[in-house]
Amino acid sequence: MLYARPMLPAFSDIEAEWDAALDWDERYAYLIALGRSLEPMEAALKTAATKVPGCSANVWVYPIHDSETLRFQADSDAAITKGIVALVVAMAEGKTPGQVLTTDFQGAIDRLGLRQHLSSNRTQGLPNMIARVREAASRLAA
Repeated sequence: MLYARPMLPAFSDIEAEWDAALDWDERYAYLIALGRSLEPMEAALKTAATKVPGCSANVWVYPIHDSETLRFQADSDAAITKGIVALVVAMAEGKTPGQVLTTDFQGAIDRLGLRQHLSSNRTQGLPNMIARVREAASRLAA
């Protein structure tokens, strides 16, 4: 039996929802919902090669190159961290490797004000998540 998988929204839609949230409790709930909207990651892809180092929770990111654009499978064993990796993936999803390399991930995260409202444990792995996505784009752009 086929079932509809949740869809990760475009980052511009995420920003609009984020801005519409009344308070940080709503934003945390939205972040968790974003994590749930990631395409389920195959267990076989959760390896040392796909694991993102330096994160307080387990995080995996696996790139998929569809003709010209990138897609990602990503997962975490912590709900908020899974939402954070969903944000990073949403910024890169459907872009060419060249577009991913010019994406201002840090600027987008800063616009959301995320760093000021999450514990340092939760944000310490964020640069490594971004680096993993950029590494995949670099490899595929070459």
